[in-house]
Amino acid sequence: MAEKFDLVAEYREDQGKGASRRLRLTGKVPAIIYGAGRPPRALMFDHNKVLKELETQSFYSSILNIKVGDKSQAAILKDLQRHPAKMQIMHIDLQRIVEDEEIRMNVPLRFKGGDMSPGVKIGGGSVAHLMSDVEVVCLPKHLPEFLEVDISALDLDDMLHLSDIKLPEGVEIPLLAQGPEHNQAIVSVHIIKAAPVEEDVEAEEEETAEAAKPKVEDDEADD
Repeated sequence: MAEKFDLVAEYREDQGKGASRRLRLTGKVPAIIYGAGRPPRALMFDHNKVLKELETQSFYSSILNIKVGDKSQAAILKDLQRHPAKMQIMHIDLQRIVEDEEIRMNVPLRFKGGDMSPGVKIGGGSVAHLMSDVEVVCLPKHLPEFLEVDISALDLDDMLHLSDIKLPEGVEIPLLAQGPEHNQAIVSVHIIKAAPVEEDVEAEEEETAEAAKPKVEDDEADD
């Protein structure tokens, strides 16, 4: 099961771009929490504390315990907006969860055994990670922190698909329910082909210049 994180929040009444800008200037992150059949509620968090939590990879796929005063609400992270140039969180979207309702969540894939696979160890191939995470559906109590994929048996030109992932109890991949054509590849082992060596540019220019010269025909003398 995924790890739990505690985040202390405060309610905020002022909304809009101007209010959010003022919050950021005071070291706060504007946020909103919604779902579970209740109205959305505007929140704010301490920016530096959130930034610190984001250093832990499992934060993105874990249950978050949102504390406001003496009340707590379980939630998951649905969206995180970052500043394009600064190390700053601009806005956070959270979804409330309840124990008996399934949630959809992107969970990271962790690949193991790549250096032991025959395709790499014997064939000299390289591992290509075609997907880094996958969306799962499950009850909150079954939410995994990550999904492990063993690639130690892959030979050259072998690949694994979504259906090859060993899922924990109560966890499903919704894409697989849409038909075989959605069974996407997640990892492969293959030889990386070197780029073709370019011909000498100078030689090409000389050939082009030579071809462009007009042909001079010798005049034949009349008898």
